[in-house]
Amino acid sequence: MSMFSNKKLLAIIAGSFIISFGINNFFVPFHILDGGMIGLGLIIHYTYDINVGVAILILSIPIYCGAWLWYRDFFYNSIVGFVVSALFIDLFQGFTFTVENLSPLIGALIGGALLGIGVGVMFLYDISTGGLDLLAQMIADLFKTNVGILIFIVDLLVVFAGFSVITYEEIILSTIAVAATGFTTTVIVMLKAK
Repeated sequence: MSMFSNKKLLAIIAGSFIISFGINNFFVPFHILDGGMIGLGLIIHYTYDINVGVAILILSIPIYCGAWLWYRDFFYNSIVGFVVSALFIDLFQGFTFTVENLSPLIGALIGGALLGIGVGVMFLYDISTGGLDLLAQMIADLFKTNVGILIFIVDLLVVFAGFSVITYEEIILSTIAVAATGFTTTVIVMLKAK
């Protein structure tokens, strides 16, 4: 299977759209953070009103330079999914609906599940959204540790880094959203394994 087969391209487009839909419709309106690079992009967005996708692209440059130099396989497996998902987040930021009648808890669960579905769809075709997950993959490979645990720790650190821009309640909602993302991604990847 070539790197850019029709199935992979469809997975990138579908996964990126689902991720952008979850962020723009559930995370941003409820001021919720995700883990990883998307979470850092959201912190920058909430603080400086810079587009989330642009912030993600800029913040990821050093990680991708390192991946290009030392982990070229990781670089190739994540660059397209990463760029497309970041672009889709900004491209579809106006493609939203009103969620004011939805409880923030439901928003966190739905948003987290949508991100998990988007990421999981891409994982099914060995595509990553990169960012801090890519950094965690490189560290796990270097130190022969469990990448899932590292990603979870990094995600929680990002959420707690948001204390300066979100409330305590939003930190709790963000932690729930990260858990929903992780759970949904795991279920999708486990379905592939069967």
